[in-house]
Amino acid sequence: MDPATLAWALAQPAGSRAAVLVAAFIGGVTRVTFEGRTVEYRSLDELGRAIAALYGAENAAARRPGVTFASFTRNA
Repeated sequence: MDPATLAWALAQPAGSRAAVLVAAFIGGVTRVTFEGRTVEYRSLDELGRAIAALYGAENAAARRPGVTFASFTRNA
């Protein structure tokens, strides 16, 4: 797992979805219960991908869109 993603998840408030997922990941557990729902991940790799997807969704607004400037001239 990307260290930046793991650091982000560890910094989330206790009881948040990210905190619950990372606690399971660190503990080597693939069954996670959050808000009354239980999910059984097939592997720790799949759990890590779930954390990465959550990280990407939470931080998508923080990313700046790429900007390209195009200029055209007509030589007549």
